[in-house]
Amino acid sequence: MLLIIDDDPAIRISLGLLLKQAGYLTQAVDNPEAALQAVAAALPELVLMDMNFSLDTTGRDGLQLLAQVKQLAPQVPVVLITGWGSIALAVEGMKAGAAEFITKPWNNDALLQTIRTLLSLPVAQGRGPEPTRRQLDQQYDFRDIVGQDAGLLHVLRQVGQVAATDASVLIEGESGTGKELIAEAVHRNSPRRNKAFVKVNLGGISASLFESELFGHRRGAFTDAKTDRVGRFELANGGTIFLDEIGELDLSSQVKLLRVLQDRTYEVLGDSKPRRLDIRVICATNRTLAEEVRAGRFREDLFYRINLITVRLPALRERPQDIPLLVQHFVAGLRTTYARPALKVGTRAGHWLQQQPLPGNIRELKNLVERAVLVSGHDELLPEDFQAQAQSLPTRTPEPGELPPPGTMTLDELEAQMIRNTLEHYQGNISRVAKALGLSRPALYRRLEKYEIPYE
Repeated sequence: MLLIIDDDPAIRISLGLLLKQAGYLTQAVDNPEAALQAVAAALPELVLMDMNFSLDTTGRDGLQLLAQVKQLAPQVPVVLITGWGSIALAVEGMKAGAAEFITKPWNNDALLQTIRTLLSLPVAQGRGPEPTRRQLDQQYDFRDIVGQDAGLLHVLRQVGQVAATDASVLIEGESGTGKELIAEAVHRNSPRRNKAFVKVNLGGISASLFESELFGHRRGAFTDAKTDRVGRFELANGGTIFLDEIGELDLSSQVKLLRVLQDRTYEVLGDSKPRRLDIRVICATNRTLAEEVRAGRFREDLFYRINLITVRLPALRERPQDIPLLVQHFVAGLRTTYARPALKVGTRAGHWLQQQPLPGNIRELKNLVERAVLVSGHDELLPEDFQAQAQSLPTRTPEPGELPPPGTMTLDELEAQMIRNTLEHYQGNISRVAKALGLSRPALYRRLEKYEIPYE
C-alpha cells in the first residue's frame, strides 16, 4: 500500500487515480495526525507527502511530520511533493531522511519511475556477511574488474544490488580507480543491458556547447549549426547515460541538467517540442561533491538528485593485496599484444609494487607495467625493471626557471613531463591543470592524446 498525505483534495485524487491505474493500492489522508495513525496501523510500502499542512507555508510542519514518519517506519521510503520555489526545503527534507522529491506539476512517467525504483531497492542493503568474489561472479557479470579486497567486494555487492533498479548512482573515487568500469558493470547487470550505454565526459564540454552536446540541435539553431545533431541523451534513451567528471560542470549547466533529471524531458535546440526520456543516470567524480556543495560550487538540489545510491571506490593504496592480481591481469593482456607468451612478473617484483604509493591508482600501475614490458629485454620482470621506469621521471621539483641540462630532454618530452607533473599535482582535475598551464581544455586534451598521457 502507498500512502498519500496532502491537504489538497485535487492532489489526493490525481495521485490516487494515477497510482491505481499503475496497479498500486493506495490510501490518502489530509493531515499529519491521520497520516501517523495510518503508518502505525498498516506499514506502507512508500509515502508520498506534501510539505505544508497549515496556513504557515514554511514547510516546517512537513519536516516535523517527516521526522515522525521516519521514527515510526525508518525503512519506508518517503517522497516529498514540492514546488520549484521550495526546492531548498525539499533538500532539507532529503537531509532528514526523505528518499526523493518531486516538483509540482509533476511528470506522471517520471513519478512512476521514481516509485518503481524506490520500491525495488533492497531494504537491508549492505547487511549480512560479505559474499566471496566467486559468489559474486556466479550471480553477476563483473568482467574486467580485478580484485579480492574486502572493500572492493563490498562495492561489487552494492553494485549488484542496485543494478536491477533504475536508481541514480554516484560513483566517487580518486582518478584512476576504475569508476568507468563500475558504471559499465551497473549497466551490464541491469535490465537495460541490451540498450545503449553512452559515456559523456562533462569535463571536456564547454558551457557554450553543453546544450548542443547533451540535447542536440536543429540545423540553423545557431550560427555554426549547419546540420542536425543528435544529443547524448537521445542516443542513450532507453539505456544508460554515464556522466563522468560531473564535478567539473559549471553552475549554469547544472541548472539545465537538473531540469532534465527532474522532469525526464528535454528540448532540442531549435525545436520547442519537449521530448520524453526513459533513461538511467550514472555520474562519477574524483571530487568530494558534499564539499563542493558546501563551497557553493555544486548545487545541493542536483547533488541529492544524482546520489540516491553513492558508491565510493577505494584507492589502490587501500587494497595493496590486489596489486599482484592487477599486474598479472595486465601482463596477460600484454603477452598477446606484444607476442611475448613467456612474459611474467617475478614474486619479488610483485612485492615491490605493493609497497609503492601509486597516486595514479590502477591507471598508473597499468602504465608502469606496460612501460616495463616495453623496455625490459627479458621475459621475467624483476623489481629493477619497474624501479627503472618509476625513476625515469624526475621526482625533484625544479627551482623556478630551472631547465634540465641541454641534451637530456627534447622539447616534447619536457612538455609531456610538465603536463604529467601538473596532472599529479592537481589530482587529475582537468580544469585546474588547463588553467595552471595556460591552455584551453581542448588544447590540453589534444596534448594528452599526443603524448598518450592517461587521464580521467
